[in-house]
Amino acid sequence: MAIKVISPGIFTSVQDLGRPGYYHLGIPLSGGMDRQALKIANLLVGNPEDQAVLEAVFMGPELMFTEDCTLAITGANLPPLLDGQPQPQWQAIEVQAGQTLSFDFLQAGARSYIAVAGGIDVPEVLGSKSTYTLGTLGGHQGRALQAGDVLPIGDGPTLAKLNQVPNEFKALPEGITTLRVVPGIYWHRLTEQSQHQFFQDIWTVAAEADRIGYRFRGGTPMQFVERDPPFGAGADPSNIVDSGYPYGSIQVPGGKEPIVLHRDAVSGGGYCMIGTVISADLDKIGQLQPNTKVQFSAVTLEQALAARQQSRARYQQLACGDLGA
Repeated sequence: MAIKVISPGIFTSVQDLGRPGYYHLGIPLSGGMDRQALKIANLLVGNPEDQAVLEAVFMGPELMFTEDCTLAITGANLPPLLDGQPQPQWQAIEVQAGQTLSFDFLQAGARSYIAVAGGIDVPEVLGSKSTYTLGTLGGHQGRALQAGDVLPIGDGPTLAKLNQVPNEFKALPEGITTLRVVPGIYWHRLTEQSQHQFFQDIWTVAAEADRIGYRFRGGTPMQFVERDPPFGAGADPSNIVDSGYPYGSIQVPGGKEPIVLHRDAVSGGGYCMIGTVISADLDKIGQLQPNTKVQFSAVTLEQALAARQQSRARYQQLACGDLGA
């Protein structure tokens, strides 16, 4: 059983839940930008939640299936078509051999997840099938899909683990999205006025928004507390002597435009991190389109841990069938 790629869309890649354990070597986690949507897509077709799927960005691919199979599409509102006929999202779809999956125009969100019963059967690299394009690791030949690619599908399960998805799990960013932030170890480098203003401003997602990180524009330029730069930090006030970068960390080169690092982020460098977007909100970033509005909101570490626990608990209830539609 296989998928033939007729058209790859803008950027479609194989992703699972990533390859933890190598960030200290400069190899990031990678994996789905919206991990919850990826996991739910797998559950809908009976796969383990960490099975490899396709992640499509802004524009869907066109795919032809060589054998009968079951698939599910979650994440962004990117309406699927099977042989030109509209199909539902967030539920299983039966596909016959020779049929073609395509997509209408994007309605909301940024990334869709296409799960097939049995999963995308590409080789694991360092314990994951996720594509890390900067390192040409994983996925299909370490790159985004191209027309003419053929993707093998593994042996499919016989029983789906999820049939209905409550609307709370389908929610996509609208209006002004709030991203919760724990102020970081270099927060003190900003003046009190800039600290206050950072959380007051409305920021706009820039065109530079990808798997490495999201840039934000439109807020007030930040001012740093004057100091004599330490040896090796450089003259720019936003520079530091090199440090490790956590996922979700916020850099502000030159104090002008915050950059939130994401799944394919570099593991360290010389910009100070003024804070970190909490893990419970990272999936939201993966669904933000350029030109959408964002406001950052300060939370404590205790609040961040509570939000993570709550998010995980709600998903676990869904995965165990304890929530109705």
